[in-house]
Amino acid sequence: MEKFDCLIIGGGMVGATTAVALADLGLKIALVDTHRPDSDLLDNPDSFAKDQAYNLRVSAVSLGSEQFLQQLHIWQQVLDWRACPYRRLGVWEQSLSYAQFHCDQIKQPYLGHIVENHLLQASAWLQMQHKPNISILAPATLQSITCYSDKVIATIDDTEIQCEILIGADGGQSKVRQMADIGTTGWDYQHSAMLINVTTEHPQQDITWQHFIDGAPVAFLPLTSHHASLVWYDKPDKIKALASLPNTQLQQQVLNHFPKRLGHIDVVDKAAFPLVRRHANQYVKGRVVLLGDAAHSINPLAGQGVNLGFKDVKALQEVLAKAIGSGEHYASSEVLQRYEKQRRNDNLLMMTTMDLIYRGFKQPSGPIKLLRNLGLFGAQRLGPVKDKVLAYACGL
Repeated sequence: MEKFDCLIIGGGMVGATTAVALADLGLKIALVDTHRPDSDLLDNPDSFAKDQAYNLRVSAVSLGSEQFLQQLHIWQQVLDWRACPYRRLGVWEQSLSYAQFHCDQIKQPYLGHIVENHLLQASAWLQMQHKPNISILAPATLQSITCYSDKVIATIDDTEIQCEILIGADGGQSKVRQMADIGTTGWDYQHSAMLINVTTEHPQQDITWQHFIDGAPVAFLPLTSHHASLVWYDKPDKIKALASLPNTQLQQQVLNHFPKRLGHIDVVDKAAFPLVRRHANQYVKGRVVLLGDAAHSINPLAGQGVNLGFKDVKALQEVLAKAIGSGEHYASSEVLQRYEKQRRNDNLLMMTTMDLIYRGFKQPSGPIKLLRNLGLFGAQRLGPVKDKVLAYACGL
């Protein structure tokens, strides 16, 4: 039976980054995923063409996340491939209540970058391939886990693997979480979101914005050149109907519904998904640890999901590093609980804040509508408080 210090289930952006981060501590790591991503990029990173079609799945990677990824030597490759910086964030319902956050407020060159998920994942996999203490098991599938007080034994396909720590970074439907019998709390938001890749009349912009229309926001995420990603939130039936339209008809619906500042667009691609909130009742159970969406699925309203995941990874790396440095056993219950203590309240605060904003804007009541617009109006004029809120959102 092969033995590892850490066995990571899930090789997405968060899982692959976890492998790189913990390998830097000198630990023996194995990562399991059901498939290998972007084999062409992994075999030949220079094969990427900057003018190739954009992937639908993109993330707003905050400045704080970028700094962490830079330390792990993951970020530079992403920039070499393709990423779009944004310097401003705009939010409004009525034009008089427009609130804008600018990178100058926190004395930074930008707030973050819009990045295609598969490029960030591929860059992390490239780093994994360069580390001799990381074994990649893919394609492979987790079949079962057996937890003991001092180890976890996982069955991967037909092979048993022993590890000191089993890490679940396998997404919102986490098998690790289910097999470890860790419950969740959460709900369905009764809304869905549609991602729409478009070409734009305007050249690359430096702003990402959200406009609330009858309680359902629409969002603009800038991409390079004359490209952008749009997000349309609405009731599931409405999103399903929109997603079924031919691109030319969807284009007209977008032009009718989105703010005029969008200019003319042509729809290139689209996809839809439901909005759910899910929070694990515990992040640590014995030697099992949850990170990213396996621990918490958040409303994507402000693009904080993957950034919370990277904060999880950074916290786990720091906790284990301090334990190793002080002579503690890195996999002890006392050490792992420090990770949960550090991350749980912060994640819950962000999740609750996003829910309050989202639900607040869904209320059709006239007085509530007045109050939220006054809130945005006031937010634009908060001065130092506004700057601190922005710094926190950027992970600084």
